[in-house]
Amino acid sequence: MANGASNVLDRFRAGDLGAFEALFHEYQRPVYAWILRIVRNPAAAEDLTVETFWRIYRSRGRFEPHLAFAPWARRIATRVALDWLRTRRPEVELTPEMACTLPSVSARDPGIAAEIREKTVLAFARLPPNLRAAATLSVVEELPHKEIAAALGISVGAVKLRVFRALRLLRTELEKQGITP
Repeated sequence: MANGASNVLDRFRAGDLGAFEALFHEYQRPVYAWILRIVRNPAAAEDLTVETFWRIYRSRGRFEPHLAFAPWARRIATRVALDWLRTRRPEVELTPEMACTLPSVSARDPGIAAEIREKTVLAFARLPPNLRAAATLSVVEELPHKEIAAALGISVGAVKLRVFRALRLLRTELEKQGITP
């Protein structure tokens, strides 16, 4: 099996469209899921998955067939997602999926709970993209720091630092809005 996989990777690197299609079919869902974890927008994640595979194909000459394809594809997907976050306006609409990922607030006053969730989502969306990606993957998705570091192409220490900075910025922003985290 390893020899067959290596053969597909060698053919992909050489520009074989059939090999690229095989890799696309095998890795499309995991790449989409990874991007969705970062951007938190299913429609954008679909478009960004296509963009990721376009970049993968264009970068095939730099791929080393003796290395694993998945981490390489994940790094490209991360860059695509971060590029999208950088160009996007920070104000986002509160979606039910995003609201479900936030800590629950006392159900005594649903209006206040909704306002806190909305302010939290907006504060999160205003984070710089590199901090937002690290915080999303660590705090919301609860992925191991080692996995986040590999995807972002940084050290585990840098992941921890980005998450710390993101949480500090979130806390400051929420306190400005009268919310004590």
